[in-house]
Amino acid sequence: MRDAFVRVLTEEMERNDRIALITGDLGFGVLRPLWERFPERMINAGIAEQGMVSMAAGLAATGRTVIVYSIGNFPTLRPLEQIRNDCAYHGADVKIVCVGGGFVYGSLGMSHHATEDMSVMRAIPEITCFTPGDPAETEAVTREMLRRRGTCYLRLGRGNEPKVHVSEVKNWVFPKALTLREGTDIALLSAGGILTQAMDAAQRLEAKGISAKVISFACLKPLDGETVREVLAGFRGLVTVEENTVTGGFGSAVCEIAAEEGSGCRVRRVGLRDCFATVVGDQQYLRQTYEMDGAAIAAAAEALMNEK
Repeated sequence: MRDAFVRVLTEEMERNDRIALITGDLGFGVLRPLWERFPERMINAGIAEQGMVSMAAGLAATGRTVIVYSIGNFPTLRPLEQIRNDCAYHGADVKIVCVGGGFVYGSLGMSHHATEDMSVMRAIPEITCFTPGDPAETEAVTREMLRRRGTCYLRLGRGNEPKVHVSEVKNWVFPKALTLREGTDIALLSAGGILTQAMDAAQRLEAKGISAKVISFACLKPLDGETVREVLAGFRGLVTVEENTVTGGFGSAVCEIAAEEGSGCRVRRVGLRDCFATVVGDQQYLRQTYEMDGAAIAAAAEALMNEK
């Protein structure tokens, strides 16, 4: 996902000389082609995320589109006040990019886990939040993000994630959710790089004779409420999947619509419960430990279907 983002960003920077990027003293390997092509539009702000975001807001005030690039929760939680007051409040054309959403940096401990960012960024007014599920979706939403004025948040995985879509996501209509698999018994709604686990869960359910529909929400805010309402009307149960706390995140957004609609569809949220992930390990190990992998998602869906 990271490489797909950089590839699209490089193309867009070639077309538009008003795009600039600020990094928090990291990413030099993957960003090297950008440093070499556009050295005058690349800034290393150092490990100073609050200043980095304020700097981006200032540059945006001169008519530039500014990318703020860092890992884990560092570009969101540490400079949250600057994102809210300097960027979103003023409609600054600043794009906050998180590389390593969820448990990507799991072996570095909870300080590097980005497991509250979806909830926090979604709560701030005037911010568009993108949560692509694979490299194909990343390319589509990056292009859309760079075309849109105003403050945006883009949550990515790291690198070498598998491509879930069999082809490019062409002519994506913002903020439309993307159906990857049709099903008739239950729906799995996913946001972010955990999409691979939702697809794995669908395959596990299929082996048990359960037909699961899988939908990826590449945009968290604004949420594609029309698709959510269609699922609520067409299924008795749905499961939301996110590599984020279930408090205030994607699942909460879906539940808000479900409550307002008053439908008979039951909702189960799969994600990190109200806790810090104190276990250390790689991303897949932590997904399994905190019951967010394909097996756990399938079990949640099966349990929901068995409820009277």
